[in-house]
Amino acid sequence: MKLWSLMTWLALCTIGLALPVHAEKTTLRLATATEGGGFRLFGTNMAEVVNEIEPSLNVVPESTKGSGENIELLVRGASDIGLVQGVTAHEAFAGIGMAAVDLKVISAMYSSPGMFVVRADSPARTVRDLTGKPVAWGTQTSGLTIMARYIMEGLGLDRDTDFAPRILKKAGDGPELVLSGEVAAFWGGGIGWPGFTRVMEAGGRFIGFSADEVSQVNARHGFLKPMTVPADAYVGQKDPIQTIGVWNFILARPDLPDDVAYRLAKALHKGQSLLATRLPQARETTPENTRAGADGHRIHPGVMKYLKELGL
Repeated sequence: MKLWSLMTWLALCTIGLALPVHAEKTTLRLATATEGGGFRLFGTNMAEVVNEIEPSLNVVPESTKGSGENIELLVRGASDIGLVQGVTAHEAFAGIGMAAVDLKVISAMYSSPGMFVVRADSPARTVRDLTGKPVAWGTQTSGLTIMARYIMEGLGLDRDTDFAPRILKKAGDGPELVLSGEVAAFWGGGIGWPGFTRVMEAGGRFIGFSADEVSQVNARHGFLKPMTVPADAYVGQKDPIQTIGVWNFILARPDLPDDVAYRLAKALHKGQSLLATRLPQARETTPENTRAGADGHRIHPGVMKYLKELGL
């Protein structure tokens, strides 16, 4: 073999060895929620960050009707990963109202402390002040809407009969209904939630729960946990809000390959600070919260491998 041919061959071999192991991108369909809601916002930003951090992955966010539909899409394999509110995840794992599902946790997203937002001039100060009044609860299949049913039940109230319920087509419709006075309150959850941000920036106020109400609900439904939204989490919110809520999760179809789940978990961890600069609620999207917030047998094996490498 001539010298130049040998040198060329060696150079090509060196280039080949330097190529990344995952030369082809793995596309992951990410089920989010309706436009204007917190899950859609989180999903879009999460996809951009993961795709930037891990070139071998191509996360594609897709709009859905929310957590309930996301469970169905994951079970059918029509989505690869999906954002699921904690109450919906609880029902799906426990087989409440459906056959129990074998979905796997990729990561904790963030906590969802539930509360109401009203106009600043609203006379309502407590949950019971809202009974008999029109309340926008969110979309039909939203996990937040389902969580409201559990919390109201824990207080001895019925979400659908003790209030004048408004079920929305899009979560983004809620703020204008409050600001126009068409409804007395809008129910939602989380820090940095777009619906709450819109109302508070226009002049709003939150209604949370008393300590007795929190204890009452927690005694009835143990998976609902006491939570506090710190002061200044939203524009115009001077005091901390005592609330009740759950952890939300990124779930995966059960047959998502271990190496894909591993790469996704690693990318989420490496990109967490970047994601948190975009979304304050993403400060909670950590491996530590994933390990603490999910049952070990629910965490995807590929994710467990990465958590163990972190010593968790």
